[in-house]
Amino acid sequence: MIEGVVNAAYEAVVTLFLRGPTGQEREIEAVIDTGYSGFLTLPPSLVEELGLPFLLHGGAVLANGDTATFGVHGVTILWDGRPRFIEADAVGPLPLAGMSLLDMHDLSIQVRDGGRVVIQPMA
Repeated sequence: MIEGVVNAAYEAVVTLFLRGPTGQEREIEAVIDTGYSGFLTLPPSLVEELGLPFLLHGGAVLANGDTATFGVHGVTILWDGRPRFIEADAVGPLPLAGMSLLDMHDLSIQVRDGGRVVIQPMA
């Protein structure tokens, strides 16, 4: 089970632990974004800092209609207490956790400042 909190801006936030290819680790806070179908977005500066391997080029149409092109990199995260290798889109100023990351999990959010966020595997 992964737990988080709803912050004062009404964002559901969870803490994730990242590991780069040479073992360097970083703790981040990611906002859960149910409108994002990918796994995870990371700021390009963090991708560079961790030396994450480039996998491919990606693209998306943003909510404002603009198109964005970005690098997709591989990263290992600690998920449900186990390492999991996922794709991370190098785009934007803050980490977003998307629906592909939440696949086969239940998400519960108490929508209020300080509310509880729980992600757990489906039974």
